[in-house]
Amino acid sequence: MTGQATSETSQKQGSKSRATTTLPVEIYGTTYHVRAGSDPSHLESLAKIVDGKMREIAGRTTTVETSRIAILAALNLADELVRMRSREETPEITEQAHGLLDQLEKALERS
Repeated sequence: MTGQATSETSQKQGSKSRATTTLPVEIYGTTYHVRAGSDPSHLESLAKIVDGKMREIAGRTTTVETSRIAILAALNLADELVRMRSREETPEITEQAHGLLDQLEKALERS
């Protein structure tokens, strides 16, 4: 990635202001100037993930249309996100089930 980040102030919700940084990020050969929050390196990491996914998709398909590659990459990333979220929820559901089972056993012991 090339370019310098520039600071600017963004006015949000009337009197609240928050310093933001406009950062140039390169994704699939195009540079985008995107506002980053307090951690510009996080935005750079996200851009690298998107760029990598687009390049991976481009290597597996015959299409050369950038917008199609971007949509396919977005769908792949959304799929990964949904799968990760479902794996994270499983321990919580298991814990809740054990708690309910304990309550049921106690209720049956009292009967």
